[in-house]
Amino acid sequence: MRTRIAVTLGDPRGIGPEVAFQAVAGELPPGVDLTFFGSDALGPQVPAGCDFVSVGGFDGSEQDAGNVSVLAIQRAVESAMRGEYRALVTAPVSKPALRAAGRDVPGQTELLQQLTGCESVGMLMAAERTRLGPPLRVLLATTHYALRDVPEMVTTDLLADQAELLCAALRRDWKIDEPRLALCALNPHASEGGLFGDEEARVFEPAVQRAESAGIDLSGPHPADTVFQRALAGHFDAVIAPYHDVGMAAFKTVSFGGGVNVTLGLPFVRTSPDHGTAFDIAGTGRADASSMREALRLAQQLSSARFDTDSVDV
Repeated sequence: MRTRIAVTLGDPRGIGPEVAFQAVAGELPPGVDLTFFGSDALGPQVPAGCDFVSVGGFDGSEQDAGNVSVLAIQRAVESAMRGEYRALVTAPVSKPALRAAGRDVPGQTELLQQLTGCESVGMLMAAERTRLGPPLRVLLATTHYALRDVPEMVTTDLLADQAELLCAALRRDWKIDEPRLALCALNPHASEGGLFGDEEARVFEPAVQRAESAGIDLSGPHPADTVFQRALAGHFDAVIAPYHDVGMAAFKTVSFGGGVNVTLGLPFVRTSPDHGTAFDIAGTGRADASSMREALRLAQQLSSARFDTDSVDV
């Protein structure tokens, strides 16, 4: 069965449109039908064999860049919610532009949560192939927030809920029957018996216990300086990181250019490349489409695993 995928082109000033078009230049992914959503001016650049939905003109301002970005996502989400698309792939947007357009959200993940009305979502960074070979999957329990706010945001309820969301996704979309999850600590050396903070004993350990009671294989909290290496060695199928940079630093070190952002908890599959708008190189021909190409590949495979009776593992 063919897979219909919606692709939003992101901020028209950034590299999103060019990497999206480069990713399918010359040959479309087998078994995939693509529809791009973006501003009028991008229509003539759409590769042959793909459809295009215009969301209006673009006047070049930051506010209008935000408006165009949001409108593309809104239109694509509405179509996906009607069952017209199995998956959504989103090119990068500018967070300041979103704010200028009146959308006070940390990023696309939270915007998608608003538009779909989903109670709980998760940001999973997935690299099915890394520079070291084995896969690495990292769920960010908190996303784009100031580091000083993280200790109050990371609660037992949040960690337990994210573990449940992650376990369900790995079973359904990755076809991993018994996912092995690891919880990364907040403090150095997992606080070393309370010497460097009490969050591990007060917040993290109860979350592990709650997950285990729900039949989820979650261990930890593990020190951040070893847990990702252990995941790459095959001990864990995914790691839950308490905040953005501790997870992303490890993830991008071994996967840059091949990593994909996957939103968990949505009624459709959503993937995105693991880079930003890169305004400084937009239009120079230096943008690398590898991550966008991988986002399309993973969107196809995850949606096939979720929606097709006869599917293959990722």
